[in-house]
Parts: sequence; C-alpha cells; structure tokens
Amino acid sequence: MPSAGSAPAASAAPGTRPGLPRVTELLLSAFAGHRGAALPLGDLTLITGPSGSGKTSALRAYEALARLGGGAALEEVFPEPGGCVPERARPDAQHRRGFRIGCTADGPGGPVRLEVAVQAEPDLRIVGERLTADGLVLLETALRDPRRRAVQAAWHTAGATPVTRAPLPDDRLGTALLPLRVAGKTPGQRQVLAAAEQMVVALRSVFPCDPRPDRMRGPVPAGSGRLLGGCDNLADVLWRTRAECGRRHALLVDAVRAGCAGPVADLLAEPYEAGRLVRALLDRGDGTRTELRRLGDGELRYTALALVLLTGPGVLETDVPGEVPAALRTLTVLADGLDRSLDPGQRTHLIRLAARMCERGHIRLAGAVSDASWAAAVPGVTVVHLDRD
Repeated sequence: MPSAGSAPAASAAPGTRPGLPRVTELLLSAFAGHRGAALPLGDLTLITGPSGSGKTSALRAYEALARLGGGAALEEVFPEPGGCVPERARPDAQHRRGFRIGCTADGPGGPVRLEVAVQAEPDLRIVGERLTADGLVLLETALRDPRRRAVQAAWHTAGATPVTRAPLPDDRLGTALLPLRVAGKTPGQRQVLAAAEQMVVALRSVFPCDPRPDRMRGPVPAGSGRLLGGCDNLADVLWRTRAECGRRHALLVDAVRAGCAGPVADLLAEPYEAGRLVRALLDRGDGTRTELRRLGDGELRYTALALVLLTGPGVLETDVPGEVPAALRTLTVLADGLDRSLDPGQRTHLIRLAARMCERGHIRLAGAVSDASWAAAVPGVTVVHLDRD
C-alpha cells in the first residue's frame, strides 16, 4: 500500500494557481500489481519504492487516463491489455478479466472523481464508468448486452427527467464524449458538463518522458522541433528553442553548467552535413566545443530533463487542448526512472529546478525514483512510498 510524505491530495501545493484543474489523486483499484491503491499527487510528486512495487505501472495508468481523456480509442491506449490485469485476478463465469483505474481532479467545481472499469479478456472494452462530485453520480455507464459494442449511459439532468439515458461506445471514455451529447439546458446538465470539462482539462497535456542517451549522442534530422518522449531529437529541439527564447535558453545553460563536468559557456545546436542534420555541442568558453557523444549517460539524461522542465507544450510532443485557453492549461511531465544514471549532485540540481518550475504553476511533474530520501528537504515535494505488498 502507498503512503505519502506530504499534505492530502486535495490540498494544492503552494505554487498551484487557484481554480486550475489538476489531478490530485491516482486511483489504482485493480491494475497490474496494485489493488485498492490511492496515490496523492502534488505539483511535484516523487513515487518511490523497491523494484516490483509498481512505480512504472502507476505512471502508465496516469498516461492511459490522459490519453483516454484526450479521446483516444481503448486499443490505442492499451495495445497489450493483459499486462494491466492483476496477476491473481481470476476470470468470472463468462471468462472475463479486467482492471480498474481512475483519478480525482480538483478545480473550480471542487473535487471530481472518475472511475473506469476495463474488460481486457476476452474482448477489450470499457464495461463501466462513473463520474462523481459532492457525492452525486453525474455519469454512470454499464455493459448491459455483451453482444453490442456499446454501454448504457445515464447522466444527471435534474430537469423534468432526472436522468438521461443513451448508449455510448465501449471503446472511448464517456466523460470525454459528454460535451458532444449533453445539451447543457438544465442546471443538472451544466453541472455534468462542468465536471467533465474539469476532468478532461486536468488530464490532458501529459508528456511521458524517459530520455535515452544512446539515441541522443549523434546528429539528428532537422524536423519539427517538437521534443520526443525519449529525447532522441534533442539537438533539433535545441536548434529551435535557442533562437525562440534567449531567457529560457540562458536558464538551461545555467542548469547544464551545474550538472555537467568541466566549464560550460553555452549549449549550441548547428546544421550538419549541408543542413540535412543538426548536432548539439557544449561550448567550453575557451575555443573548445564538446559534441554530445562525448558526454556520459547521466549528463545527457540530466540535460534532456532540464530542457523538458524549462520548455512548454508548444515544444513537447504532447496533446494540447487547443480549445482550452493557455492560462487554464498545465503540462504534466511523467518521468519514469527520474534519477536513473544521475549522480547525487545532478539529481539535487534537477529536483530544485523542478521545484522552481512547478511553483510557477504551468508545469507539474510526477517522477518514479528508486529512493527519495535525498529530496525530502526540498520544499513542495510530495513523496509517495510504495511497497511490494
């Protein structure tokens, strides 16, 4: 079971802007190795525990909810759903097995809870969904006829008819579909729409990030300048961001200087092989330039993570809700193995940078680490401890 070293999930961290929709709790009722788990999430959360305690699967569940909230189909989100089913889950009389995940999103309407039940075997489908607020069920779906690729949905109306019933597809999150199905004519319908919008806005704009040093060392093709989750195209993104925002680039150089060996005067990107490729280098300030291929794994991961923290949704390869004003968006970075390959100095500099950026309110970070004792003294850090039981 998890335990948290911070305030309760519903309490906003000091840097959170009032009323901004945000996920404050991850619910893992039955998912992979988790049962009955509720993980509190702050603006800066470190999930820690021994190998096999479920750190990676917790981040995977968060990412899955975010993609469903963005309208993705179930089979896109769970290409191998069997791995999400708890190992000891026994099939029922109809040979069905599945998993259950959810979350709580706080915002202008107060806490809103989403719970989703997914059947993984024999067919992948959503078999139940519930959206609640203030003890009131705003949306509830259930699989009534296994022969039909639909669930029966009922949402709060509070008009002449207390509840509206209609079928919804069983491969999409019903909450994300409500704006297309609910008219918003009654106070009840408007309450449903507000809760659904709060949940969807809180979930979207998620960037799963796990830098891969082996793919970051060489020149890369010039492309869109949108950073991939593995940070393979780091050089191409540096080529863009260095020209777009000198202030943020200066902050990145300061961060790299703190985490890389030797003097660092600048972090450069330049065309290579007649402009077909782009490569990145460290300017040492004495005429020496060091190509990234010479850096260690920890230096490369540290540099990539610092870039992620100092940039934004317009640069990262993520789902940006264009219909939502920028002032109401928060980018959430999911970093598996956040401390992997980092030495004590690098991880300390990185978590302090993360704390500063999260305090400003436009970015949140949930990272999995093997041990979080080194971060306990950093203000604003929520630490969630997992164990194998």
